[in-house]
Amino acid sequence: MKKIAVLTSGGDSPGMNAAVRAVVRKGIHDGIEVYGIYQGYAGLMEGNIKKLELGSVGDIIHRGGTILYTARSEEFKKDESQHKAIKNLRDLGIEGLVVIGGDGSYRGAAKLTEKGFPCIGLPGTIDNDIPGTDYTIGFDTALNTVIESIDKIRDTATSHDRTFIIEVMGRHAGDIALFAGLSVGAETILIPERQYELDSVVKKLNKGIERGKKHSIIVLAEGVCSANELAQKMKEKYSLETRISVLGHMQRGGSPTGFDRVLASRLGARAVELLQEGKSGRAIGMQKQQIVDHDIIEILKQKDPLPEGVYKLSQELSI
Repeated sequence: MKKIAVLTSGGDSPGMNAAVRAVVRKGIHDGIEVYGIYQGYAGLMEGNIKKLELGSVGDIIHRGGTILYTARSEEFKKDESQHKAIKNLRDLGIEGLVVIGGDGSYRGAAKLTEKGFPCIGLPGTIDNDIPGTDYTIGFDTALNTVIESIDKIRDTATSHDRTFIIEVMGRHAGDIALFAGLSVGAETILIPERQYELDSVVKKLNKGIERGKKHSIIVLAEGVCSANELAQKMKEKYSLETRISVLGHMQRGGSPTGFDRVLASRLGARAVELLQEGKSGRAIGMQKQQIVDHDIIEILKQKDPLPEGVYKLSQELSI
């Protein structure tokens, strides 16, 4: 294999740049030309493809976001658009593609693989919701961003005897809320994977008040409901006043942690190796500290399981 390409797609996550850097530098080290595709699958259809050199990825390992930019593309779901994308790659002599992103990005890679173009998927998403890997690129950084923010909010909650509802990202997966809630000692953690009863939430808050506790933190994944909605329900039904904080897109940004930089580097380098080995349609991840790869079609059929041990522990410690 003489030429490969790399793109980032879907929501950005800290560590994407480290992964791009690894693909480029590992490729050049092994005598391969590496091309960057700008603006994700939209850029691939438009032919927005440029050759990358060592200097192209210099001084980016510590930067959040993605130098290749990213975009969501409904157009790419069409069969003719996928054929156009493959033609653009083959016209440049590119023989393999590394896709960095979440499940939507994986679906695009799977479609190209089915049409005969070799693709390798890297899990780049803060949600940590991709099967076949213990951690996704960007999750650790987002988690630490949330922890730092909640620690600061707790200072205010303590000073004013307030109950705060902290809304974090996670429409379908509650990993950020769960791990952050456990890390900051939240009194209540609400995630999409588990039903909740408002009575139980308020009962726990009142139990804390009875033993002299004057402030509480509720960590809420956006997939459950909005912080405003939860606050309104608590006020209407129980006359409980709360304060809310929606962390929003700040969770996506920032310099990646050491863990995310190393993870991204290991996965990016392995992607290049798999393409050289003639592999296609593989999704790379890390399980039990080992780099592994799975059939990308099978990965898309699976549902990422909730870490039951972590959830159970969070319930036991938040009494």
